[in-house]
Amino acid sequence: MIPIKPVGVKTAPTRTIDAAAGVAAQYLQPGALNLAALPPLSLYIHWPWCVRKCPYCDFNSHEAKGEVPERQYLDALRADLEMALPLIWGRKIYTVFIGGGTPSLMSAAGLDRLMSDLRTLLPLDGAAEITMEANPGTFEAEKFRSYRASGINRLSIGIQSFNSHHLQALGRIHDAGEARRAVEIAQANFDNFNLDLMYALPGQTLAEARADLETALSYQPPHLSLYHLTMEPNTVFAKYPPQLPDDDTSADMQDLIAQMTANAGYGHYEVSAYARPGHRARHNLNYWQFGDYLGIGAGAHSKLSFPHRVLRQARYKQPKSYLEQVAAGTPVQEEREIGRDEMGFEFMLNALRLQEGFAPNLYAERTGLALNAIEKQLNAAEAKGLLYRDHTVIRPTELGQRFLNDLQEMFLL
Repeated sequence: MIPIKPVGVKTAPTRTIDAAAGVAAQYLQPGALNLAALPPLSLYIHWPWCVRKCPYCDFNSHEAKGEVPERQYLDALRADLEMALPLIWGRKIYTVFIGGGTPSLMSAAGLDRLMSDLRTLLPLDGAAEITMEANPGTFEAEKFRSYRASGINRLSIGIQSFNSHHLQALGRIHDAGEARRAVEIAQANFDNFNLDLMYALPGQTLAEARADLETALSYQPPHLSLYHLTMEPNTVFAKYPPQLPDDDTSADMQDLIAQMTANAGYGHYEVSAYARPGHRARHNLNYWQFGDYLGIGAGAHSKLSFPHRVLRQARYKQPKSYLEQVAAGTPVQEEREIGRDEMGFEFMLNALRLQEGFAPNLYAERTGLALNAIEKQLNAAEAKGLLYRDHTVIRPTELGQRFLNDLQEMFLL
């Protein structure tokens, strides 16, 4: 990335915006792909701090020790965005997601400043979905009213469980009462919100999983995300694994979830996502449909399309390193083009998560390659009963959904 002098951050000697635009133009040169049109563009903003690191979490989150450098970080986010602008000139932003970490640790004034910076620098769509992650234990009614007034129109609340015993086992900072209060505050201030729940928790019974879901459904949330607890590498749980429900109990929980959500009127549209009509997560859908996203903040990832190439980026992960690199005008740690031979797997890794699948022409639209580039893999998956396709749709079968990892891996070359 070519540095542009950011606002409020001391920088190394910088070049002009014209120079930055000139370097961005290199991505417009002829290349290996041919995209007829660019996909929708989203913005992801990462807030790296949380109150306490959970033992199952493998996200780029860091326990806040002392006062969080909020103003310095917001200065850096603006500078990061300014430096990235030449890569997205003229493109409208359709969704924004502020994730973490725990973004709800941000002050109301800080969030208002961030939203003001976004509006100043970016052409936000008038109907943009703007989501913020929030965790119970950080909920203050007045602060969330301010968040709403600043432009946040969707919350994603990390409930995980309504059972205090299970919350303690997961290392969460809130209890069951705080979980309920958080949902009530969200209901009072937001028309659109998501509840995150986890199942197959340490020592969890089928009856306890049912009770969690019944409680969640009683609030009639527009959207539910229901995740099976997994032991991710480089986490405390991976090093000291707790006793989890066996495979049969876990499968019974999945069956229970499918039945209860369907009975309550929720559509199961992605592996872990359930929504009432008209409330699918537009930001996440853009990921799964291989849309574009610019990621700013510590450890944020980007996927950006140009007429003849698709670019991936990753920013420096550690907050201290990120702040230093932004000040130097170089927030991007890794940058590379997705090769033609990788494109089929990259696309399918996302699109096959959608229960309804995708239209065949979407593959060419988003990859710049003809669908016959993966004809051999499609035929093999169809022959194994993992995939259904016709002239209108390509989607995983029920068997393909059950063995999704195996299906996705078939597209690795």
